[in-house]
Amino acid sequence: MLNKLLAATFAVALPAGAALAQDAGDPEAGERVFRKCQACHMVGDDAQNRVGPQLNDVIGRTAGTLDGFNYSDAMVAKGEEGLVWNAETLQPYLENPRGYVEGTKMSFAGLRKEEERADVIAYLQQYSEEGAGGEGS
Repeated sequence: MLNKLLAATFAVALPAGAALAQDAGDPEAGERVFRKCQACHMVGDDAQNRVGPQLNDVIGRTAGTLDGFNYSDAMVAKGEEGLVWNAETLQPYLENPRGYVEGTKMSFAGLRKEEERADVIAYLQQYSEEGAGGEGS
C-alpha cells in the first residue's frame, strides 16, 4: 500500500519533461516511422544535409545552428530565442512543424500520433551524444 501511495505521489509531482522520459518511446519503432523523414533527413555515419539538415546530434542542438545548412529565417530566429531540441521541444514540433515554427521551410505536415513522435525521438537519441549518453553521433 505504501509503495502505491509513493508511486502515485511521484507521478503527480513529476514535471512534464520527466513524464516524457518515462514514455521514452521505442527506437526500433522510431526507425520505421523515420522512413517518412528520410526523403529530406539523414542520420548515421554517412549522414549529409539534404532538403533538410542531417539529424546527428540534434538532441541538445540549438535550432537553426548546424553548420552548412541554409535554415529559414524563422528557424534561425527560434535558435536565437533559445530553442534547443530535446524530447519536450521535439514533441510539438514533430506534431505540427509549421505551427511550432511559423515560417519554417519544413513542408512535412507532422506526426499526429504521440507514440510515433516519442518513437522517432527515441530513434534520434541514438544518434545524439547528449540523448544517448555519448553513444552514436
